[in-house]
Amino acid sequence: MNVRWMKYSLAFVLPGCTAMSFSSHGFLTFLPVVFAFVIIPIADALVGADSKNREKMESELARTDRWYDMMIYLTVPVQVGMLIWFLFVVDDSASSAMETVGRVLSMGLMCGVFGINVAHELGHRSRPYEKVMAKMMLSTSLYMHFFIEHNRGHHRNVGTPEDAASARPGEDVYSFYLRTLTGSFASAWRIVSKERSRRGQGVWSLGNEMIQYLFIEIGICVLIGYVFGPFTLLMFLIAALIGMLLLESVNYIEHYGLKRNKVSEHRYEEVQAWHSWNSDFVIGRLVLFELTRHSDHHWDPSKPYQVLDSMPRSRELPAGYPAMIITALIPPLWFSVMDKRLAFTMQ
Repeated sequence: MNVRWMKYSLAFVLPGCTAMSFSSHGFLTFLPVVFAFVIIPIADALVGADSKNREKMESELARTDRWYDMMIYLTVPVQVGMLIWFLFVVDDSASSAMETVGRVLSMGLMCGVFGINVAHELGHRSRPYEKVMAKMMLSTSLYMHFFIEHNRGHHRNVGTPEDAASARPGEDVYSFYLRTLTGSFASAWRIVSKERSRRGQGVWSLGNEMIQYLFIEIGICVLIGYVFGPFTLLMFLIAALIGMLLLESVNYIEHYGLKRNKVSEHRYEEVQAWHSWNSDFVIGRLVLFELTRHSDHHWDPSKPYQVLDSMPRSRELPAGYPAMIITALIPPLWFSVMDKRLAFTMQ
């Protein structure tokens, strides 16, 4: 049996750390944050990047490896289970305010790294049950419209002014948050509305995906508030928001400043490898199931994460995703690092 898929078991260190956060007190409640934003950046710096790709035959074997699929599928019950556990422990009278903060941050990381990241992978797949799993994962972050906007909006409009998820040159991450959170939702609504209008269907109908998703998300919030109380609901909303912001931080670093040229009045050039920032840093790749090879993902969105390649002529980030997210949160540092690199890649 091919066991190369087991290298992605490193991704399950995060839920292990989150379990420690939920079952411990004191500093250990922040263990997932330390793992994500201290240990992984250090490990990335020590291990470094590797741009080597699989051989063609090896890639085909990996593409059809059901063990890898099973690992991806396992993230769904893990994510749902962690959320349920979080709801039971976050309003713990024996915990301090700081311990509650640690657990909320931990759940937020689970929402972003497991919930939305794996939903991103499953949402690009063709099997109906995988798409259902993608929506389940997105519901844990109240971000179900991502299923529509990412697949039918972002991939078509990336690198253009029409894409809310593409950061513009000189745009700081905080301004980007405001624009993308509202713009992505509005884009998903427009996409569904246009599709339904073309089919002669009413927009304000339960057949509208966006309305379905809103009812599901409202139902989740009502259920949590009813069963666990308003405080737990508030903590869940904050954790979900952290998951959303983590996703949008990733969008920010993946597309900052990269633009597609307009080739006619109504058409942009085709998406190429250099319209996304790529990262080959090994540890970050494994923790995120190869998401960081983002240039190939936009070149061929149907490719499963595990067979994404390092693309020639892709724009390379100077560090792994966690380190780049930290850098983005300090705009002067981000601009000093990335604007020189952006100017060089545009030459």
